[in-house]
Amino acid sequence: MKTTTVKNVLVCVLALLGLLLLSGCGQEHPFVQKTAFKDTSSIVIKFAGPVDEGRAKDISNYTVYEKPDPDIKLKISQVELSPDKRTLTLTFERELNQKQPHMISIKEINSEGRSLGSAFVSVKKLYLGYLFSVLIGAMLINNFVFSKYLGLCVFFGTSQKKSTAVGMGITFTIVMVFSAMMAWFLYQFVLKPYRLDFLQIVVFIGLVSLSVQAVDTILRKLNPVLFKAFGVYLVLVIANCIIIAVPLTLAANEYNAMESLMLALGAGVGFLIALFLMASVRERLELANVPPTYRGLPIAFVVAGLFALAFLGFSGMSIF
Repeated sequence: MKTTTVKNVLVCVLALLGLLLLSGCGQEHPFVQKTAFKDTSSIVIKFAGPVDEGRAKDISNYTVYEKPDPDIKLKISQVELSPDKRTLTLTFERELNQKQPHMISIKEINSEGRSLGSAFVSVKKLYLGYLFSVLIGAMLINNFVFSKYLGLCVFFGTSQKKSTAVGMGITFTIVMVFSAMMAWFLYQFVLKPYRLDFLQIVVFIGLVSLSVQAVDTILRKLNPVLFKAFGVYLVLVIANCIIIAVPLTLAANEYNAMESLMLALGAGVGFLIALFLMASVRERLELANVPPTYRGLPIAFVVAGLFALAFLGFSGMSIF
C-alpha cells in the first residue's frame, strides 16, 4: 500500500515537473501548430491547414523581432510556401541569434476562403534543450574557473588533495544552488518590482553569507574533519567571485527559476570538475622532479594555465 502511494506521488511530481519544463512551448494561435528555427537564417511555421498562397507569400504581412529588442525589426528576404500550403519558411537577410526567442506577427491568416484573424507567435529552441545548454555552458563551455578565471583563491587553496577538493566542490555547489535560488526569488519578487535593482550586490552577498554560515554550522557538527580541512577557505566562499557572479548573471539575463537552477548547478559542478582535475595533477606533482623555483604555487599556476588552454576547445560549441 505504501509502495503504491509513493509511486503515485512520484508520478504526480514528474508530471508537474514536465508541465513546468514544457511551459511556454505552446503557440498563441490555434491554427499555428509549430514554429522552429530551420537553419542559421530561416524560420519555419507550420499551419493546421492550407493557407492562401498570395497572402502567405506577401513579406509585408510579417513582422519579426527578437523578444528583448522589439524596436529592431528583422528584414525578411524571401517567403516560401510548401506544395501542400501548410508549411511556411521565412528567410532573413542576416543570421538569426537563436539564443534569443523571436516574436512573429502575422497579419490575418486566410485558409480556404475563411479569415482566421491575425497571429502573434513565438519561436525559440526546444526548452529542454535550452535548459541543457545552460547547464553544459556553465559547466564546460564557459567554465567559471578556466574560462572566466573566477574563484582562483579557493581553487588553489583547496586543490592539493582530491578528498578535500571533492568535499569543497560539493559544498560549493550546495551553497551556490541554495543562494542562487534565493537570489532569484528576491530579485524577481522584491528588488525588481520595487525598483531596488541597485541593491542587488549587497543583497546577494548577504544571501551568500547566510548560506555559508548554515553550511559552516552543519559541517562543524556532522563532519569536523572536513571542516578542519577547509579551514579559512570555507569563510572565503562568502566573497567568492563565482558565488556572486551566478546571481548577477541570472538577474542580467532575466532567467526564470529552472534556468537559474541550471546555471547555478552547472557553475557548481564545473567548479567541482576544475577542483578534481587540479587536485589529481597536484598529487602527482608531489612525486615529480619539479625545479625548486617552480615547486608549490608556481607550478600550480602553470598547470591551471594548461587546463585553461584545454578548455578553450569548448569555446563556441553549441549543444542545441
